[in-house]
Amino acid sequence: MHGRLKVKTSEEQAEAKRLEREQKLKLYQSATQTVFQKRQAGELDESVLELTSQILGANPDFATLWNCRREVLQRLEVQKSPEELAALVKAELGFLESCLRVNPKSYGTWHHRCWLLGRLPEANWARELELCARFLEVDERNFHCWDYRRFVAAQAAVPPAEELAFTDSLITRNFSNYSSWHYRSCLLPQLHPQPDSGPQGRLPEDVLLKELELVQNAFFTDPNDQSAWFYHRWLLGRADPQDALHCLHVSRDEACLTVSFSRPLLVGSRTETLLLLVDESPLAVAWRTPDGRNRPSHVWLCDLPATSLNDQLPQHTFRVIWTAGGAQKECVLLKGRQEGWCRDSATDEQLFRCELSVEKSTVLQSELESCKELQELEPENKWCLLTIILLMRALDPLQYEKETLQYFQTLKAVDPMRAAYLDDLRSKFLLENSVLKMEYAEVRVLHLGHKVLQANDNTIESLDGVTNLPRLQELFLCNNPACSAPASRLLPQAGPPQPAGQPPVPSSGHLGASGRAAAFSSQQPHLRDSAPAPCPLTYWN
Repeated sequence: MHGRLKVKTSEEQAEAKRLEREQKLKLYQSATQTVFQKRQAGELDESVLELTSQILGANPDFATLWNCRREVLQRLEVQKSPEELAALVKAELGFLESCLRVNPKSYGTWHHRCWLLGRLPEANWARELELCARFLEVDERNFHCWDYRRFVAAQAAVPPAEELAFTDSLITRNFSNYSSWHYRSCLLPQLHPQPDSGPQGRLPEDVLLKELELVQNAFFTDPNDQSAWFYHRWLLGRADPQDALHCLHVSRDEACLTVSFSRPLLVGSRTETLLLLVDESPLAVAWRTPDGRNRPSHVWLCDLPATSLNDQLPQHTFRVIWTAGGAQKECVLLKGRQEGWCRDSATDEQLFRCELSVEKSTVLQSELESCKELQELEPENKWCLLTIILLMRALDPLQYEKETLQYFQTLKAVDPMRAAYLDDLRSKFLLENSVLKMEYAEVRVLHLGHKVLQANDNTIESLDGVTNLPRLQELFLCNNPACSAPASRLLPQAGPPQPAGQPPVPSSGHLGASGRAAAFSSQQPHLRDSAPAPCPLTYWN
């Protein structure tokens, strides 16, 4: 048996590993405690660098120790000569690289490298670009490295065209690369700036078609990968709408002026100022949101003094100027009228900001045909189905309404986990279509075949006709005249009594202190409880 190695048993191996772990843990805890003691005592010297190196070399995600190293380095900057400091920085960069080899996705390590290089008067950015290329060669989806590369490219003033070519090489290697697709969305607007389109504006059509071809190759290769679909959505996305005042309304009864905007504003901030002119004379007013909260809102209101609503004059002219947006709107309140308003005629794109932009119809139509072709090959691909729905919305929401609903049905069957989200999206689209039909004068009745309707802060006086909405489950009417009306005038006539033997209809909630609820049976609408309705009033079906 001489000359042969003794093979340890599994129990012996496990015990040896346990003892080794315990020894490492003792050293780890001892070094950590020493670092904290020195930091508390203000002893930020090179011994702290040595101790933290031992710990971070094994665990680069100890953020507090990276803070300690920065404190030490800041102190040494004023103590060391330029030559000594250069050697210290070189050693620190080498240590950081060794930490990245331990964990290439260490937040603390990448952040510390950014901090260190940002303090150098002449950093070697070319070397940093090579470092990024090496790490992305190992894992092209390492978003920590991508973030660092964007930082380096900005510091080194790398031309966007070179960075775009770099993303080409990595996308060609692996289409499933969120960071690379995202970087393209940042670079392309820099390479092809369009006037009046904002930082994330539209691309020239020739560039757009080239990018669409690239992304189509990606999702035809792997239809289930999300990254290409997200980039496809961005390509067909739209720029921010042009700043505009959509509507201006004046009420004599409420002595109030209301303005709606194309985007949420925080009026009163340094950048957002509204000027009100009444009969061409400036009027100082206090602006507020409908809910009274000081936050960005599409709608702002102000109270008007009685002098600006004097009914002795033939008319009053109100003009609101949005200084930052470079827009204004004017409306006239005529003598004897209780309200005046001005609103631009709106298209569906202006009324509802679709998920996709209204590019040239040929481009969108081509994309729709490509997605339908892919859907025939991959009938259960949820990303393809959702993109088809959004493309139809962008092309013509009313023309494709019936087909869109069919695709929603298919998508819910394919993706049942997101059925509630899809129901909500479908409901949103149907409501928008109803408003569009009213806008285009196709109908003058708004269909609300949904389960919940919030109609707070209106002038609803009666619930007549509410039983014609059989699928409505909840109706909220807070701050309406209906809230203070007697129930005999407020509620519709009750139907026949509950059939014998049929269980009573349960209430699905409570109203105010009295717990009053208007409940309907599933067979025949039936109202009960004739007590006055407190506010808020909720209707259950």
